Amino acid sequence: MSDANKQTLTHQQQTLDLSIALLERPSVTPDDDGCQDILSSRLKQAGFDCEFMYFGDRKQSGEHAEVKNLWARRGTADPVICFAGHTDVVPTGDENNWTYPPFTPTIADGYLWARGAADMKTGIAAFTIAAERFVANHPEHNGSIAFLITSDEEGPSINGTVKVIEALKARQEKITYCLVGEPSSTDTLGDIIKNGRRGSLGAVLTVTGKQGHVAYPHLASNPIHAAMSALADLTNATWDNGNDYFPATSLQISNINSGTGATNVIPETLDAVFNFRFSTETTEEELKEKTHAIFDKHFENSKASYDIHWKLSGQPFLTPEGKLVSACQQAIKAVTDVDATLSTSGGTSDGRFIAPTGAQVVELGVRNATIHQVDEKVEVDDLGKLAQIYEGILENLLLGDD
Repeated sequence: MSDANKQTLTHQQQTLDLSIALLERPSVTPDDDGCQDILSSRLKQAGFDCEFMYFGDRKQSGEHAEVKNLWARRGTADPVICFAGHTDVVPTGDENNWTYPPFTPTIADGYLWARGAADMKTGIAAFTIAAERFVANHPEHNGSIAFLITSDEEGPSINGTVKVIEALKARQEKITYCLVGEPSSTDTLGDIIKNGRRGSLGAVLTVTGKQGHVAYPHLASNPIHAAMSALADLTNATWDNGNDYFPATSLQISNINSGTGATNVIPETLDAVFNFRFSTETTEEELKEKTHAIFDKHFENSKASYDIHWKLSGQPFLTPEGKLVSACQQAIKAVTDVDATLSTSGGTSDGRFIAPTGAQVVELGVRNATIHQVDEKVEVDDLGKLAQIYEGILENLLLGDD
């Protein structure tokens, strides 16, 4: 067996063992269930200073519940390379629908099956093994290596990464390069690097009319009728044309609710929920202004009125081709012989909280084919390769002259 193959097998077994230890813990958001304790124990042995940060109310449940976060760092110099990820997972749904129990990690048919296998405990295991091996081989490396691990990514994301970044900013601790271990790959490991994400702007529309009898419409004001033409214009509008990195901004209506349940009653209100995924070619304010202009035009002579409650989940961000992107592409090519493609597709990630600090941010992880699904799984053979890729990125960024 060649040295390269032995190296792959060593990475694979170590990453697999740690993945299983994490996957056995039912850390449904926002509960970490001891995962970060496992990581902290290992990282301390590798020379990391580990700090738990708690945000939220310990007595509360839901989005205000106390959240556990881990900040670990080895070194005091720049550049700071941070591995970021989350130990919380989404609920399993009906466990009877799973081929194997979701919190009993099972190896079968070449896959590791468990909730969190793809999103994203194997990614966390891989960059932990990568850091351990890199430090063992290069104890006097340049710069610093850091870990930012939260258990509030799959939920409201208000007491996790965003709060840790605020704490780091307050003490003037900055991240230079950030690698988020989200499952970015599509067809094969390493084929996609997410070097940015679209912004997400949500809206809840309430149209208020006047309830009445359907046989006497002149005595009522139908909010459904009032909203239809405005919503049609909204869905047909062109918001921008995108650019070389981002597709055009898109809008989707996800919910519409109205009516009393009776067939002979004009309802008083209509509620609709819609969301923009927007590029760097437009801004939050421009989207709001154009939306209000559409509704103002349609409601100018209407008996009904409208109100929109807005919620910004994240601004768009982009890490252009440069040192971090190049380090990732070179490491992927060396391990898998794949030429990685850059992409900004998909939903939001915690990278949106880190990029505004000035850090270069990319996402790179296992295949995302089964994330959030029943029977979530990941290819066992990819685990060791991913750890090797992460170790290669550290070598590319921290060895030699910076």
